[in-house]
Amino acid sequence: MLRHFFDGSQKCDDSVFAYKLSGTAMILPFGVQFHAEQRLFVCRPRGLLDEKVVIDVVAALGQLEAQFSEPFNRFTDSAGVSAVDINYEYAFTVALYRRFAYADRAPIKSAILATDPTLVDYGRLHALVTRGSSIDVCVFPDDRPAIAQWLGVPVELIAVDSTSSSMP
Repeated sequence: MLRHFFDGSQKCDDSVFAYKLSGTAMILPFGVQFHAEQRLFVCRPRGLLDEKVVIDVVAALGQLEAQFSEPFNRFTDSAGVSAVDINYEYAFTVALYRRFAYADRAPIKSAILATDPTLVDYGRLHALVTRGSSIDVCVFPDDRPAIAQWLGVPVELIAVDSTSSSMP
């Protein structure tokens, strides 16, 4: 199920774009942005949220964590998700993986905007599994100013983004 996370074989497909980072091209999946100056990773999945999407996002997150010594916060905007094809076991496994993959690092915040009941539950599960770790997860309703305030970033970075593919 998550063997790709552990063996490093996961590669992003052609629906990605490059982000120039420290002289090298960083490949980010569609809907993912990294705002280096604000120390913010933004994920805005669209359409179907399935294991492939999650694997690509977690792989990109891991690449950025390996590239940067300084911590950065995360924002997941699930407003564009129209269908979910993952289950609780998978959501639990990903949360547990993230807890261990980020162990012994500086604290970060991870804000999840979720209004769909299934995604709210998965976000709460992620918060529960990572509780007591360096990852502080908070699930928000569609309250972007509150998310921006909690993350300490300009609300413009949290605002609705209809393109998701433009670079900051």
